[in-house]
Amino acid sequence: MNKFEIFNETNEKVDIEEEKKLIEYALRHENLNNVEFNVIFVDANTIQEINKKYRNIDKVTDVISFALEDNENITFEFGRLLGDIYICVDKMKEQAKEYGHSLLREQGFLTIHGLLHLLGYDHMTKEEEKIMFTKQELILNDYGLKR
Repeated sequence: MNKFEIFNETNEKVDIEEEKKLIEYALRHENLNNVEFNVIFVDANTIQEINKKYRNIDKVTDVISFALEDNENITFEFGRLLGDIYICVDKMKEQAKEYGHSLLREQGFLTIHGLLHLLGYDHMTKEEEKIMFTKQELILNDYGLKR
């Protein structure tokens, strides 16, 4: 059984119910069982502090994933403990407007992007980017969050 928790640490409205539905869909889409992770919505100041402290980058970003499986020595009886996804609500709103799509689409994009990072996908090379972004768009489009 999959377990995930969603936390909104801002005063902004976030569609938690839709977030749950999207995550459940993505987990089924990827045939994932017995995974555990968190999604935490934060403000710009908080994500900048996290970015500075853990990545040595002093700027606001839209999403940061902390994948616990980066260390292959970590194993658990119940399944996979994936890690945490931090999403900046301020950046989410700004990017939804900038890209001309709904706030829900941007929220979904950042969630799936973060989840794929937890699962080991990356976009450091053109080949990796193509694989990750294709999977990301497939999940979002199949769910109904098209551009």
